[in-house]
Amino acid sequence: MPTTLLLALAFVQEHGAAAAQEHSGPASPFEVNFGLVFWTWLVFLALFFVLRKLVWPKLVQTVEEREKRIAKQLADAEAANLAAQKLLEEHRAALAQARSESQELITKAKSVAAKERELLIAKAHEEQEQMLERARREIVAERDKAVASLRREAVELSLAAAQKLIEANLDSDANRRIVTDYLANLESK
Repeated sequence: MPTTLLLALAFVQEHGAAAAQEHSGPASPFEVNFGLVFWTWLVFLALFFVLRKLVWPKLVQTVEEREKRIAKQLADAEAANLAAQKLLEEHRAALAQARSESQELITKAKSVAAKERELLIAKAHEEQEQMLERARREIVAERDKAVASLRREAVELSLAAAQKLIEANLDSDANRRIVTDYLANLESK
């Protein structure tokens, strides 16, 4: 048995070295394994044609749809931008118009307030003049009453004095008439 064991070991060593040499690949980076190159190119070309026929059209179609969608979104964004610019200009114009209208209203309100103030001042002056005129009339009327009262008293005093001086009993109505005529003559001179 030991000889068979030795033979088996020798066989394994011989075949193991050959198998190890086969699976280890090229011993140098400059050695080319043409069998490996052939199968690599064959698998590459087969995969290329399968992908070209089945996957490439769908991929191109998806990219084209995406480009169209992006172009449409850009066009929509540009249209929205133009609409926003137009609305902004309209808003600015409306704001400017509102400002000018408010300035006009303020100017009109100031004008109306000035006219109203002038009217109130004129009315106050008119009322003041009316009050002054009324006061003047009342003063003249009171003065006339006072003058008439003073005349009556002067007549009464004159009559009383004349009666005492003359000591005569004259008719009092006649005496008043004489004194009134006398005082009227004095005023007219």
